[in-house]
Amino acid sequence: MSISETYRANAAEQRALAAGTSLANRKAMHERSAETWDAMALSAEQNAALTAANAAAKVGV
Repeated sequence: MSISETYRANAAEQRALAAGTSLANRKAMHERSAETWDAMALSAEQNAALTAANAAAKVGV
């Protein structure tokens, strides 16, 4: 499992926890956490794509 897949799984877990609670503050906390995990996953995916592009460019030089 890649790091971005792990982050996405953590986001899904937080969303499940948010759906399972009736407390508004706790629900909001889990939703914010899920958004943070999603942002971290996106960043990791973008970083991996940039790393691959840079490696390909070096091979072409």
